[in-house]
Amino acid sequence: MLLTVLLQAAAGAAGLGKLGAGIGAGLAAIGAGIGIGQIGGSAMDGIARQPEIAGDIRMNMIIAAALVEGVALFAVVVCGFIL
Repeated sequence: MLLTVLLQAAAGAAGLGKLGAGIGAGLAAIGAGIGIGQIGGSAMDGIARQPEIAGDIRMNMIIAAALVEGVALFAVVVCGFIL
């Protein structure tokens, strides 16, 4: 009985699910852009303060940016599956 009610409610809210998936994909992309921007800005500050370790800072920046981008890509793919 309860399962039938839940299935009927889910079928009626299919439009809201698509709206939520679209908003979620957009927020994931915006969050990734903000995060990578902060990583890059902090890396440039660090390189300006200690230019002798620019290679290490650059390597760590690229790794952190790749991790942020991977999480954002995963979130967009999950939202795409919801659609």
